[in-house]
Amino acid sequence: MISFSTQTQTNIDFAADLIRQAKQTVILSGAGISTPSNIPDFRSTESGLWSKDEPLEVASLSTFRTHPEKFFAWFRPLASQIFYAEPNPAHIALAQLEKKGFLKSIITQNVDMLHQKAGSKTVIEMHGTMQTLTCTQCYHQVNAQPYLAPFVETGEIPRCPKCKQILKPDVILFGEQLPQAAWMQAQKQARQADLMLVAGSSLEVLPVAGLPMQTLDRGGHLIMINNMPTYLDVRADIIFSEDLSIILPAITERVLHG
Repeated sequence: MISFSTQTQTNIDFAADLIRQAKQTVILSGAGISTPSNIPDFRSTESGLWSKDEPLEVASLSTFRTHPEKFFAWFRPLASQIFYAEPNPAHIALAQLEKKGFLKSIITQNVDMLHQKAGSKTVIEMHGTMQTLTCTQCYHQVNAQPYLAPFVETGEIPRCPKCKQILKPDVILFGEQLPQAAWMQAQKQARQADLMLVAGSSLEVLPVAGLPMQTLDRGGHLIMINNMPTYLDVRADIIFSEDLSIILPAITERVLHG
């Protein structure tokens, strides 16, 4: 049994009350929800991916088109971490809330599929997915699973089974537009929500960072669970700076069992 400070326990109780009272709760999740699953985030000072590499040099559409081997060399360690990662208690807690009818959808900035692995059904992937690969020449799309294992193990660059050109992971690189269907769906969910819970997102990447404002502007509530300040902290009903993998299960337990 985890013991919380009086203030944290009060916030957990308040968050649970907001979730129970809400007609439509939506989650916006970022890289911070997956760090307990040993997937690095992007902006942490020492461990973040961008503390080691310049994003436009390794993770842009331009780099992929002109020097795909450079992209894949950078991508391989991350792909390996994603390939072997398992959902942590935060992912599982959200899946439980959805199953019991307390959660409408998850809008995620992540491509690691851990929400789906945990059992969540309605997941809107704003930055693409690692589930599929698409040929850069003939646009044939394939399931990523048979190609990820040899890529992770040997560095073998995946190639199209039809035309043998390079397959691109269906993740959004710098210089690419967000998937329009996902963006439209995310905006609709944010506008209809009367409660948004932001879990592990720095809210620095537009346009996704503006989604909580669409909930707030329509009178909705906002819960923040994050390890760094954001521009919307001043508008939040509750702010948690504790470990997501501890706080979200505690809130869920309170919601489901009182």
